[in-house]
Amino acid sequence: MNRGDEPREACGVFGVNAPGRDVSRLTFFALHALQHRGQESAGIAVSDGERVTVQRDLGLVGDVFDEPALRSLTGDAALGHVRYSTTGGNHWDNAQPVAQMSEHGIVALGHNGNLTNTDELRHRLVEAGAEVRASSDSELIAALLARSGGSLLDAACQAMPQLVGAYSVVAVSETELVAFRDPHGVRPLALGRFPEGGWCVASETCALDQVGAVIEREVRPGEVVRLCATGTESRQAMPPAGAKPCVFEHIYFARPDSELDGQTVWQSRHAMGVELAGEHPIAADLVVGLPDSGTPAAIGYARGSGIPFAEAVVRNRYVGRSFIQPDQELRQQGVLLKFNPLPSIIGGQRLVVVDDSIVRGTTTRKTVAMLRDAGAAEIHMRVSSPPILWPCFYGIDMAERSELVAAGRTPQEIAELIGADTLEYLSLPGLQRALGRPGDAFCRACLTGDYPIPLPAAAGKRRFEVQPTPA
Repeated sequence: MNRGDEPREACGVFGVNAPGRDVSRLTFFALHALQHRGQESAGIAVSDGERVTVQRDLGLVGDVFDEPALRSLTGDAALGHVRYSTTGGNHWDNAQPVAQMSEHGIVALGHNGNLTNTDELRHRLVEAGAEVRASSDSELIAALLARSGGSLLDAACQAMPQLVGAYSVVAVSETELVAFRDPHGVRPLALGRFPEGGWCVASETCALDQVGAVIEREVRPGEVVRLCATGTESRQAMPPAGAKPCVFEHIYFARPDSELDGQTVWQSRHAMGVELAGEHPIAADLVVGLPDSGTPAAIGYARGSGIPFAEAVVRNRYVGRSFIQPDQELRQQGVLLKFNPLPSIIGGQRLVVVDDSIVRGTTTRKTVAMLRDAGAAEIHMRVSSPPILWPCFYGIDMAERSELVAAGRTPQEIAELIGADTLEYLSLPGLQRALGRPGDAFCRACLTGDYPIPLPAAAGKRRFEVQPTPA
C-alpha cells in the first residue's frame, strides 16, 4: 500500500456478552487485534445490567486503557471500537462508542461504515428534537435507536429501514447487546461463541481468535442479532439486497490471518500474486514485497514466476500513526521512517516490487527513490489489485477522484511519474480468479465506479462531513 497517502481503514468493532468473564479485558485484547483498522481513537462501553459506562479517548488502545481503567469497567456485556475518521474529523466528540439517552437509559454503539443519507437523517432527527452534537453519522444511528420504542432489538429493527449506506453496528443498553449489518453486507461482521459460554461479534475473525472464541458464522446482510449469555436471537430486519462485501478487505484492510469467505486473507493475497505473475511477467533477479500487506502477494508472485523472493526491505513496526510529527529534515526522508532497504541484497539487482495498491502515488515515488538509492539496477512495480479509479462512500476514506493517480493515466504514465522502469496492475478477472468468486459477489466501486448503494446527486467525497455543533 502506498504508505502515507493510503486510504484510511474502515473502523473496527467488537461486542461480547459473557457473564462471569472479564468482558472489558476481553474487549481490550480484541481491540488490540483490530488496531490496524483504526488508530485515531479507541473506546469501550460496558453494561452491568443496571447502567452503561463508556470510556473513550483519542489514541491507540494501549494509550487509552490501562489497568485501573479496565478494572473500573465491570459488567457482563461490552462493546469496543477503534476508529479512523471517514466522516467527521478526528475530534474527541467523534470518538466511539457514542452514547445517547433513551427512555430506558443509555444506548451506546460502535459503527463501522458510512451512511449516505446523513443530511436527510440529521435534519429529520433535529426536527424531532434530538440533540445531535458530533459530526459523525454514528451519532445519528445512536439517536435513532434511543428514540425508538421497545427493546434494543426492536429499536434496531425499527431503525434499519431509515439507514442508507454501509454499516456494521454493535450497540449495548443496560440489558441488551445487539449487532446488525446493512442489507448489502458491505462491511464485515463475524459472530463467534466461547466454548465455556457466551457470545461475541467482531469486524474480523482475528479478534475472535485473540479472545478464544470459535467462529460461528457471519452476521447476515440485513440481520439483527441479540447476543445473550446462553445463545442468540436473530431477526431479518430487512431483506438481503444482494451481498456486496467490500473487495478491499481482501486486498488491503483485513489482517492476513483473518478469514473471509472460507479462506484466510493471506491465501487470497497469495493467490493474487500468483495471478499477477501470470498476467505480467518480467525478467528480474528478485521479488520484493513492501511489508506487511504486500508480502503475501509478493510470495505468490515469486511462486508464479519462479523468481526468488527476498526480504529486502525492513519495516520499523513501532512507527504508526503518531501525534508527534517529524521535523522537516526527517519529513523529507519520508518512507525511511517506516522502511529501511538492505543494500547488500538490493545492490545491482533487477527488482520486482509488489505492493497491494497505489492511491495518489506520492509515497510510491519516494519508495522507488529509496530503492534506487540502495543500488537497485531496475525496479518493476507490480500491483496486486486493479487500479483504484473511484472514491469510496461506504466507510473507507479514500481520495477524491481527481487525486487518484490511476484516474486518467496509463500504467506507463504512472511508471514514469513514480520513477519505476515498468508498472502493471492485476486485472479485474485476475482478482476474481484469485478470490474464487465472480465480480458481482463484491462491492468493487473503487475499481469500477459501480456503486451498489445509491448516492445522492452530485455527491462529493467530503459531502457527508460536517463540523461539530459548538458547545
